[in-house]
Amino acid sequence: MFWRKQKAAIERFHPLHRALTLERGFSVSLRRDDWEPVIQSLAGHGVEVRRRKWRLPERVPSVLVPMLRILAADMPPDGMLAVAADMRGGRPPEKNGPKYDMPVQRPIMSMKQWYTVDSWLRMRAELRDGSVIELVVTDRIRNRAYRKRNPRGKTKYKSKAKTVQIVQVTRRLAKDTAVRRPASPPPRWVRVRVKPGRRTVIRASGKFPGPLANHALISTILHVSTEPFRWTPPGPAARRAT
Repeated sequence: MFWRKQKAAIERFHPLHRALTLERGFSVSLRRDDWEPVIQSLAGHGVEVRRRKWRLPERVPSVLVPMLRILAADMPPDGMLAVAADMRGGRPPEKNGPKYDMPVQRPIMSMKQWYTVDSWLRMRAELRDGSVIELVVTDRIRNRAYRKRNPRGKTKYKSKAKTVQIVQVTRRLAKDTAVRRPASPPPRWVRVRVKPGRRTVIRASGKFPGPLANHALISTILHVSTEPFRWTPPGPAARRAT
């Protein structure tokens, strides 16, 4: 049987690793230390699997795995980390909105437009300081397909897409946690909203042209994720108001 060794290797992978390989996604909630076997299994993928059909999406080693390690480092051993990863891209019908006609001018004969909303990564972690952080990374894609006639009278069908990437981070503080406004404002491309109460909620979001290279995307995610933590003082004062 063709590729039998690689198929056998995939069967030995951690179940979540196998789901990413074969189904391009999973949704699960595990305790902090239960994620380490998943990370170790993913690390050996390139050695065991070489067939293009079974390669991991680039966003797995460059975005998902680093975020797993970063969040786990700030969690207690019994803290829960929930992840919903969907690496299928924007093709599934449920991610695409309805198509509608656009006004056109010659040489374009007709044009249809629709939007794709692909929230491909969702994470929720219970942190050591008692707060809970939630992360959502979304690709919002404007698609256009049009029919065009060139000067020689030949009709051609073309398409184009424009992507905007959105990073949303929400931090729900522990009860009665002290909150203070940062000394400096966030970057212009980051929006921060604070909902006060016994459990203050701080939301930060950033929207930027994409798709970014994966190394730049992880940097942007971390930049947005930093903002909710600038609203609490460091050290013991961050846990409870005096």
